[in-house]
Amino acid sequence: MTINLIILPVLLQFLLAIILLFFWTRTSIQKIISIAGSMFSILVAVLLFSAVYNNKIITMQAGNWGPPFGITFVADTFSTTMVLLASISAAAVTVFSSVTIKKARMKFGYFPSFHFLLMGLNGAFLTGDIFNLYVWFEVVILSSFVFITLGGKKVQIEGAVKYFTLNFLASMIFLTAIAVLYGLAGSLNMADLSGKIQNIQNQGLVQVTAVLFLVGFGIKSAMFPLYFWLPDSYHTPQAAISAIFAGLLTKVGIYALLRVFSLIFIPDLFMKNLIVILAGLTLFSGGLGALVQVNMRKMLSYLIVCHIGYIIGGLGMFTVAALSGAIFYLIHDIIIKTNLFLVAGVIYKINGELNMKRMGGIYANYPALSLLMAIPLFSLIGVPPLSGFWPKIDLFKESFTTANYFLLGCFIFGSVITLFVISKLWSEVFWKKMKNPVRKPYIRYYDEMPQNQKVLLILPIIFLSLILLYIGLGAENIFQLSNKIATELMDTTAYKNAVLGTTKIHITP
Repeated sequence: MTINLIILPVLLQFLLAIILLFFWTRTSIQKIISIAGSMFSILVAVLLFSAVYNNKIITMQAGNWGPPFGITFVADTFSTTMVLLASISAAAVTVFSSVTIKKARMKFGYFPSFHFLLMGLNGAFLTGDIFNLYVWFEVVILSSFVFITLGGKKVQIEGAVKYFTLNFLASMIFLTAIAVLYGLAGSLNMADLSGKIQNIQNQGLVQVTAVLFLVGFGIKSAMFPLYFWLPDSYHTPQAAISAIFAGLLTKVGIYALLRVFSLIFIPDLFMKNLIVILAGLTLFSGGLGALVQVNMRKMLSYLIVCHIGYIIGGLGMFTVAALSGAIFYLIHDIIIKTNLFLVAGVIYKINGELNMKRMGGIYANYPALSLLMAIPLFSLIGVPPLSGFWPKIDLFKESFTTANYFLLGCFIFGSVITLFVISKLWSEVFWKKMKNPVRKPYIRYYDEMPQNQKVLLILPIIFLSLILLYIGLGAENIFQLSNKIATELMDTTAYKNAVLGTTKIHITP
């Protein structure tokens, strides 16, 4: 029963995608299947998370090939947390998609591609094999490329070219690094590599391999300097697609960085300093990019880049407190970025604009809706006691304790820039009056939608906002979780023992 539970998040998404293919033109049935499947995915993710959190790490060896020779799946606290967060974000986006994605686009495989994407994400989170991590990355890239080109508009194709080119480059670097690593250690199992990599005599080549992994994952995470593909592509597709991209796609790269650099390549002083510098520059460059934008979704895209720097900075300091802050921020960031792009989609439905200079009047006309949207906006700023405030305590404190004053300055800069740009967004979009609105015939405006569709449009935002409120007001529970994950990342003995079979795992039904 337990072994089946490990692989179920992957198999469920695969089965949903296959079933949806049989209803290629029946969009109403696709919606029902996708929403029901996404809700069931949350239940599966909760069961898996509970099994791991309350007991121990559980593993599965595909085909009964013993480690390190077979394909290994590993469910520890970190991976199951990511699966749970992915299922929550995906459920919200699925409901939002049911009323915002046009039928013509649904008939081009929107929902099957959506679940293939989630299958790749869950596979990447649960794999214990470095080569299969690459395979799941490719599943994610292929599915997301379908998404980003869905509709075939010129701006989408332009963004897709940048997206595919840089991610293809990252995949080649990643694959090259895997080949070198296999040549050095003769293994692809991450737990096995963790023991072998320290005994390799040519540590110089090991360092080069680590840098290759940093570059490959760094591109996928939109880390400085190769981040420009993200703001040039994430704002081009529809809001539902941008939301799942913003919440999860870059985060799988972050997950890979945290996993590989805590399990295989333990950062030395040089690697710590390199990661800290890159994290600071990511915060700085993303913040400056957001500062000069007038396109709302492009501004939010630059904020994705900026806030990735907080998580990378925690990895660079590489202490339990810093990693705990980074994990807390990662949990917050997945939910809030998904929610913000859904909010941006609703704003577009109201105003028919993305240029903030030509927007306005939302608070005067929709006060209750504006207050709902204020929750993710103020959470992003980090207004106490909302979710964005708490992880910065650990990150700011640890950057001061470890004398990373450059990183501390970049943390402060990122916070100030976020406050400024969100204040500008609130002033431009919500407070001011909209002058000479232009009604565009190809947009189905919010006021023109039936009441049941409005409910489906707002319900995901309410759902994710409640999650954000729980993260902020129940911060003690999230701190406990993030500290447990950080401790496991710093001491990987339990992970290696569980995978390599040196300890037995007992799970009570």
